[in-house]
Amino acid sequence: MQKIKWTIICALFGMSIGIAQDNYYFPKKQLEWEQRSPSEMNLNEIKLQEAIDFALENEYKGSRDLRIAILKGFEREPFHEILGPTKKRGGPAGMILKNGYIVKSWGDTKRVDMTFSVTKSFLSTVAGLAVDRHLISSTSDKLSDYVWDGTFVGAHNEMITWEHLLQQNSDWSGSLWGVKDWADRPPKEGGIDDWKNRSYKEPGTFMEYNDVRVNVLAYSLTQVWRAPLPIVLKENLMDKIGASTTWRWFGYEDAWTVIDGLKMKSVTGGGHSGGGIFINTEDMARFGLLFLNKGQWEKETIISSEWIESAVQPSIPNSNYGYMWWLNKKGDRHWEGLSEEIFYASGFGGNFIVIDKANDLVVVTRWLEPSKLEEFMKLLTMSLK
Repeated sequence: MQKIKWTIICALFGMSIGIAQDNYYFPKKQLEWEQRSPSEMNLNEIKLQEAIDFALENEYKGSRDLRIAILKGFEREPFHEILGPTKKRGGPAGMILKNGYIVKSWGDTKRVDMTFSVTKSFLSTVAGLAVDRHLISSTSDKLSDYVWDGTFVGAHNEMITWEHLLQQNSDWSGSLWGVKDWADRPPKEGGIDDWKNRSYKEPGTFMEYNDVRVNVLAYSLTQVWRAPLPIVLKENLMDKIGASTTWRWFGYEDAWTVIDGLKMKSVTGGGHSGGGIFINTEDMARFGLLFLNKGQWEKETIISSEWIESAVQPSIPNSNYGYMWWLNKKGDRHWEGLSEEIFYASGFGGNFIVIDKANDLVVVTRWLEPSKLEEFMKLLTMSLK
């Protein structure tokens, strides 16, 4: 009798999962993305429009010529220059998905623009794909066990693990593609001599946002996959979620390596010296929907739910940062009054992919003044009440 009861419970649990899956809509490749009215999805249309109007009224103040915006934004970095492709941007754009359906969109959602550090969340996902396929045994493994060309030599660099790079707390020291780690976003105090001769922080104890070290992660993953990362991402993820053929992933002009006798480009994890992922709003929304649905796209597992769970765990030195995803946990970047289950990708100039699991929402907003994101999300959340 007990066995029969357990069988019934398991069957009902399986049915509940199936029902939940059926409630999600997954857009097909190159077909019109289905829309639902806000009222159909239990959203207040007036309040929703107020949030969108706010996004339109608070466009990023930097130049639409992103070459100019980049040079201005990082002008205090010594020796900073444009090393990779850039592109003039469009105006504000965005999409709001509820259970996968579009409930609102604005601007040109098919326009391809730079996405800057949103690229980091794609990059960490490539690491997740490597873990799922056992190319990397564990994120606690040392990089020196995988990359033996001198990138991780020395007492300090030899301690660095995959997790340290993913959480941006490695304090890796060195130079990559002609850029020195200490010259990227240096401290506000001191000068070049202080920055060059700094003492090292123990890996895992101190977070420092640094694109050189992110690019070291991209280079290391290229070694592990033995293939250019844009191809890895395309074949293992983007094609499977029906992304367009318009997105691109660039590296710096001289960022070439040779693996298995083949010359290949090592890409960047951001765009503050050019490069990174150039992508449209709709493809960003597809990526967000995959993460909202725990790595499942229809009936196929694209990336494991175990990886996603690991990726959104707070790191020890920064409770608001996981594996290159920002987290709405208690800390310096906490959004009071909003779900602590929210996590998001964030890029220079106001590029965001926000996943709100509690409300089954994916929000993509582009060229929103970065300091206004919290207020925008609070206005949006008011439409749910």
